[in-house]
Amino acid sequence: MPKVKTNSSAKKRFKLTGSGKIKRKHAYKSHILTKMETKQKRNLTQAGLVHKSDQHNVKLMLHI
Repeated sequence: MPKVKTNSSAKKRFKLTGSGKIKRKHAYKSHILTKMETKQKRNLTQAGLVHKSDQHNVKLMLHI
């Protein structure tokens, strides 16, 4: 049986926390930021957590 490969894009986008939750970055922070308020840009900088309903699929991609 062949080796099961980890999804490379998921590997770059998600990190596991010590308590087993999955950390992610917010979207909409790469370009065309002139029309966005400073507060909104600052809040997008902070990491978020993957929602409970999506955790199963992300774990399958990461083989956790």
